[in-house]
Amino acid sequence: MPVSPRCTRPLRRRHGFVSLFLAAALAGLCQPAWAQDADALAKKLSNPVAALISVPFQYNYDDGYANGGYRHTLNIQPVAPFAISEEWNVISRTILPVAYQKDVIPGTDQAGLGDVTQSFFFSPKETGPSGVVWGIGPALLLPTGTDDLGADTWGAGPTFVLLKQDKSWTVGALVNHISDIAGSGSRRRDISNTFVQPFLAKAFPGGRTLAFNIESTYDWKASQWTVPLNIQYSKVSKLGSQMISYQGGVRAYLDGPRGGPDWGVRFTVTLLYPK
Repeated sequence: MPVSPRCTRPLRRRHGFVSLFLAAALAGLCQPAWAQDADALAKKLSNPVAALISVPFQYNYDDGYANGGYRHTLNIQPVAPFAISEEWNVISRTILPVAYQKDVIPGTDQAGLGDVTQSFFFSPKETGPSGVVWGIGPALLLPTGTDDLGADTWGAGPTFVLLKQDKSWTVGALVNHISDIAGSGSRRRDISNTFVQPFLAKAFPGGRTLAFNIESTYDWKASQWTVPLNIQYSKVSKLGSQMISYQGGVRAYLDGPRGGPDWGVRFTVTLLYPK
């Protein structure tokens, strides 16, 4: 017996409603999983010694130098953890600066590579009581600078990081001290610098983070502080199959040498490779 078209319309409508409901339900199930992945990665990014392979490309622009000077810097900063036992990791953190500056040294401009800073942190795999994380190791300065952008000397010293994390907050500090270790005839200038970076980060749902830090450096040879305060906002996302973090922020120099920068901006794209 033929079925009237009028009878099939409600069935088709009901079928459409069921499909729509199932699609919405599946989307609801997938969204929390994605959000949890993004939140977990954002938390690891706030931890300098997390067991996460990442490659940040950090662009900095600094302005306000005397004589109208300014500086562009792209820091390439690969981070790679290595397990050395069942209880310990070594985290390699590299900073390779690529810079262009004009009138930072009055009447001149420079372009090229800066000196590489290479740090190795020995850190326990297990988080300590109350969410405490720490790492300690050596920091090295490699004379890779070109066009007067480096110190033209080898440097070395200790580095240390201590932080505490809970569900949504990260607070801690990273410290290193680097002194030159080459002969006096091989360097462009003497190096004895202490770097102190206190940091605070607040995590929000969806892999979003609001972070504050002070990247202060004390030059013992010149008896001079350089103290930029950074405020940054970031979000973990996905580009195709690639996990990625986008970050933007501003900085103000609270102290610095005469003629140094007053303000700056920072934009960072970080490629993430979770295990």
